[in-house]
Amino acid sequence: MIRATPANTTKPTAAAGQYAIGMLSSVTGDAVQAAVIETDGRDAIRSIGGVRLPSPKALHWGLLEATQSDLPMTEVLRLELELTKQYVSALEKLRALHPHEVGKATVIGLDGHTLRRLPEQGTSFQIGNPWLLAEWTGLPVVSDFRRYDMSIGGQGAPLEALYHWALMALEPRPALMLNLGPVTSLSWLSRDNSIIAGDVGPGFELLDEWVQEVAEAPHDYDGRVSQAGVVDKQSVKNALESPFFSRPLPRTPTRSDFETIDVSGLSPTDGAATICAIIAESIVSAVEQLPEPPARAWVTGDGSRHPLILQRLSEVFDEVCNVSQRDLNPETLQAECFGWLAVRYQRGLPVTSPETTGCRVAGCAGMSTSRGPWL
Repeated sequence: MIRATPANTTKPTAAAGQYAIGMLSSVTGDAVQAAVIETDGRDAIRSIGGVRLPSPKALHWGLLEATQSDLPMTEVLRLELELTKQYVSALEKLRALHPHEVGKATVIGLDGHTLRRLPEQGTSFQIGNPWLLAEWTGLPVVSDFRRYDMSIGGQGAPLEALYHWALMALEPRPALMLNLGPVTSLSWLSRDNSIIAGDVGPGFELLDEWVQEVAEAPHDYDGRVSQAGVVDKQSVKNALESPFFSRPLPRTPTRSDFETIDVSGLSPTDGAATICAIIAESIVSAVEQLPEPPARAWVTGDGSRHPLILQRLSEVFDEVCNVSQRDLNPETLQAECFGWLAVRYQRGLPVTSPETTGCRVAGCAGMSTSRGPWL
């Protein structure tokens, strides 16, 4: 079992470590993110800044098609090359904003674009060439975190759980962080510093797909579409009857787990409102499974400011706080996570644990382009 380090303040610890860059691609391929932090790979973390760089349309739609169809291998390789170039562009944008810190970075942590993810079969496939990225940036790249975790019995997700553990090491217990990202996940810390984590339900990938297809909106992070709709309670009830929602944590979904979610007969606004209700109720259901519900919930992710979801959460918790109140960026926090994981990999520290992904043992998962230890 991994246990957090006890502390006595709610302020982030001043980092005493190395500078690291984290990078990832959005689930739909519409953007890449890059962020820089200073950290010791434990709970000393200083969040410096992050950027989101929209992908060119050809790359965006190519990646989206590759996640849904079996493309020729030559096309997949071409997409990987273009995606890797986009990572470099994001790094240059980050360097323009934080030249000193990026210039002192010693490692990049990369979470490539996932084309296939089959946790029930213990495998996944991501693209994003770490070797080219290392060559073009001059920095070692740590990547492929998920497949190692799967090789030792894990589900390959949620990888952000231990980062949340580190960020909450100074919080009163029990503590909770909710990641309202493409999939919704939670990380919970008990009074004795043990952790429970897992994916709890659908997230903003589903909502984005709906509003993009039927409402001609790029997203609904601000609730503009969903607030105009009415929740279809029967659709919410049907969705939550999926066996996924009664499985114990840690857990992570496959696409088939959410086949009971059907809003196709609803209007664009009612469908959006109903999806938001499903997201919110999946959180409530998962919190009810925890040994002790916390009074405060921290929220992060692209959907962390969504008014309908926050309204429902406010009925469950005494306080709902955005991580921005701790000078953290909820939109790029997950990119930061992979910089932190890269430092942990270099220092031989666990990246996943049985409590977060279901793996057999806490392991230092990943692969590095560096041929030897850095420290």
